Amino acid sequence: MNSDTLQGKWKQIKGQAKRKWGELTDDELDQIDGKRDELVGKIQEHYGIAKDEAEEQVNQFESSCHC
Repeated sequence: MNSDTLQGKWKQIKGQAKRKWGELTDDELDQIDGKRDELVGKIQEHYGIAKDEAEEQVNQFESSCHC
C-alpha cells in the first residue's frame, strides 16, 4: 500500500490503526486523515520512539493492512 492508498482508504482502515496504536484518540485519527507523515509523528509523540521506529511500524501496518 502506498501513501495515496493509505489516504484514500483511511476511513476504512482507521479502526485497524486505532487497534494497533490504541493511545491515538479518535480526534487525532480524524485529523491524520490518512496522511502518513502525520501518523508517524503522532506515533512518535505518543509512544516516545524515534522517527525510524515509527516509520517501520507504519510500513508494517501498510503491509499487513486488510483493506
